[in-house]
Amino acid sequence: MDSINALWNSFVEYVSNEETWLSLGGTILKIIVIIVLAGLVVRVVKSLIENVFKVRSKSPMQVSHRREMTLLKLLQNVVSYVVYFVAIIAVLSAVNIEITGLLAGAGILGLAVGFGAQNLVRDVITGFFIIFEDQFSVGDYVQIGQAEGHVEEIGLRTTKIKSWTGELHIFPNGSINEVTNFSIHNSVAVVDISIAYEEDIDRAEMAILDLLDSLEGKYEEVVYKPELLGVQTLGASEVVMRVIAETQPMKHWYIARALRKDIKAHLDKLGIEIPFPRMVMYSREEAAKTSEEHKVKNRVRSE
Repeated sequence: MDSINALWNSFVEYVSNEETWLSLGGTILKIIVIIVLAGLVVRVVKSLIENVFKVRSKSPMQVSHRREMTLLKLLQNVVSYVVYFVAIIAVLSAVNIEITGLLAGAGILGLAVGFGAQNLVRDVITGFFIIFEDQFSVGDYVQIGQAEGHVEEIGLRTTKIKSWTGELHIFPNGSINEVTNFSIHNSVAVVDISIAYEEDIDRAEMAILDLLDSLEGKYEEVVYKPELLGVQTLGASEVVMRVIAETQPMKHWYIARALRKDIKAHLDKLGIEIPFPRMVMYSREEAAKTSEEHKVKNRVRSE
């Protein structure tokens, strides 16, 4: 009982000590100041890096915009890692934790953990080669596995891809084994036009060729004049003709939609019919009556 009373008295004395609260308040204030300063430093340095790249883009010796955006995101990522690591060390020092001993222990611990952190090392090395070899850059439209979309960020460890429907896919760099990049070379817009069998195919071809000639220079996204390849397939109720157009990277969807609209309007203007589904109704009763009539006629003729 006496020991419990002694512990309680010592606790009350410690809590009621003014120096204890001043020390605790000073420590909390230091931690808050460190966190705020770290956030401000990250924002200021990121802004400076962004301004440097803006000035760099106006210089005579320019790097591609894709490359600049990738390096910008990577440098901002590295700044965040470094500043927040220093902030964590400063917070530990503020709460009177011996940093030198901790770092020495971390070195020994890191050697043991290193064998289990092979995936992390692989992610960092793969990320370095992705950037060094310029396999893809920020803003490119790529496909990695089942994910397809624009590259939002290439970090030291992960790559982020945002699909056109809004989903954000995050891949460890080490898991990226195969990438399809749609943004490096020109794309090709493919448009199939269906013409009814009753129409004159030669006339339809001439009409489409005249339209394609008139479209030259209309769309700045088109690299070369659209080309009519000819009859692609013979369908059940239509003749399919194919038009292609080489476009700037990732502009083929827009150009394909525009070409379909222009061709449809032009064919309608000339009265060239695009086929539509037809349905033939067959009545068994009428068929039976017709069959009986044929039989009666045949008997009369034979008599």
